[in-house]
Amino acid sequence: MVGSTLMFANQKRTVAFALKSRLPAMYSNRDAVDAGGLMYYGADLADSYRRVAYYVDRILKGAKPADLPVEQPTKFELVINLKTAKQIGLTIPPNMLARADKVIR
Repeated sequence: MVGSTLMFANQKRTVAFALKSRLPAMYSNRDAVDAGGLMYYGADLADSYRRVAYYVDRILKGAKPADLPVEQPTKFELVINLKTAKQIGLTIPPNMLARADKVIR
């Protein structure tokens, strides 16, 4: 599921529809997996927020915001919801579970 304001506002509905329809869905929002979605792969938001603190520190010390480089995320996370996989009759391969940063059981 592509992230957008509309999709985020209807997150519970889309997750419920995917479960009801037994559709495996990968989300662009970690909260969707916590709400019952199957998978999330994307930037680790906690790590991204730590980088924000670095930028705030540089700005408060006098750096001009326009002179600071734009950074791409460097840390990503994979979250898998096994409860959802079981509900839709999907088996997640063990090697994929081993690579996951978090598995919701």
